[in-house]
Parts: sequence; C-alpha cells; structure tokens
Amino acid sequence: MPGHDIPEPFKWDQSFTTLYAQIDEEHRGLFDGIFNCIKGNNQGNLDALKGKIAAHFAYEEGQMQAKGYSGFAGHKKVHDDFQHELQGKGAPLSHDDVVWAKEWLVNHIKDIDFKYKGKLD
Repeated sequence: MPGHDIPEPFKWDQSFTTLYAQIDEEHRGLFDGIFNCIKGNNQGNLDALKGKIAAHFAYEEGQMQAKGYSGFAGHKKVHDDFQHELQGKGAPLSHDDVVWAKEWLVNHIKDIDFKYKGKLD
C-alpha cells in the first residue's frame, strides 16, 4: 500500500470520511482505540481495540454483502489478515506494532475503504 501521512496526534479527521455515518463513526473509534493503546499501553486497551475492530469489520462486511459490493472478497481477506496478525499481539505493544497499526488503518481507509464510496447506498 502506498503510504499516506499519519496524523499526529493520531485522530480521525475529515480526510478519512467515507460518507457513511456509521462507518465514519466506527473509524473514529478505531483511531481512538489505537490512540488509547499509545496512551495506556496495557492489555485492557488492546482488548478493547481488538473488540472495536471485530465489530467494525463485521458491520462493514455486512454492508458490503447487503449491497452486493463486487470488491467484498478481497476486502474481507485484507480484514482477516489484519485481524489475524493483531490477535497474535499482546500488551505492551512495541513501538513497531503501534506504527504498524497506525499505518495500516490510515492506508486501509484511504486505499481500500474509499473504493466502496458511493457503492453501499
């Protein structure tokens, strides 16, 4: 994935909008979840992030399936790969793990999620 600028502080902004209110709200929560893992690098915050990610992926994938989005299978594989790698991580997260999560989220939204803009209506 090409690299996009990582916002600092690590917060969602309008450049990440998908134009779907619930998805954008969930993306805000993922930014907050990663930020919380930086602020308090403990298992509780990591488990909360893992839960937010699982719930978001389930919702987003459900929307793609319901609307017959042609990119669903590839998108789901990207989600599954990320989730599998994240599940293997424990607290405290290393600096490299935090950078990986931040870069993955930013690039995933802008390069992968943006492909469904206007296709889930």
